[in-house]
Amino acid sequence: MGVYHGPDLKKITGGKKRRHRKVKRKYWMGRYPTNTTLAENEKRKIERVRGGNIKVRLRYAAYANVVDPNENVAKKVKILRVLETPANKELARHGIIVKGTKIETELGVAVVTSRPGQDGVINAVLIERK
Repeated sequence: MGVYHGPDLKKITGGKKRRHRKVKRKYWMGRYPTNTTLAENEKRKIERVRGGNIKVRLRYAAYANVVDPNENVAKKVKILRVLETPANKELARHGIIVKGTKIETELGVAVVTSRPGQDGVINAVLIERK
């Protein structure tokens, strides 16, 4: 079943006489969420999107680019576990990483600032050192 992001195309009620309703358009089409999770090996999926552009989806993640605001240095570190997702508690229970998720890394606790399902990479800012 496809994902649809357009209007519902229902008939207007109340006996109003209007033009015939539209049909579904290709540009209203959507896709299923990527649901990036932790794994030993990273896996990316490259998709062609509207306009012929390319979108890299991160399916499985193992590492994150973490910036330490005190030192202003970015390091590639291993993700240990998903702590909390303010957007949705259910995502944290399933270990899904989205923007805003708090993750535990080798350096400490960090907040994800990128969109892994859209960007293909996990960037994070360190908020608590070990």
